Amino acid sequence: MRTTRFIVPLALVCATVAAVPAAAASPAAAQAAALREYEGTVVSVDRDARTFRLRDTERGTVRIKVTRNTRFERIDGLSGLSAGMTNIESVVRRSDGRWIALEVERSGGGGEHGGDDD
Repeated sequence: MRTTRFIVPLALVCATVAAVPAAAASPAAAQAAALREYEGTVVSVDRDARTFRLRDTERGTVRIKVTRNTRFERIDGLSGLSAGMTNIESVVRRSDGRWIALEVERSGGGGEHGGDDD
């Protein structure tokens, strides 16, 4: 009986201590899970609303909002996007029910990728 009084509280303390690191890592994991990448063809661009629609062959069509923090690569900003452009990639996060673009780029492009042909 005396052993049970000691072991049960000790087991509860151990379980609590073991759960703390998992809870501390949870916000970072949740943030990483909130990021998505879409790739496909631009369906339309609404410059007034600062949005564009992208048709991803795997996930369907999504509306993506561009902000002043959106980073563009190989595209001249929102004005460089037009309907029908292919091979457009966007890394987005979910905020207030909308997909917000963190990065928009034209995929491909070649360039140096660390290979050495010499």
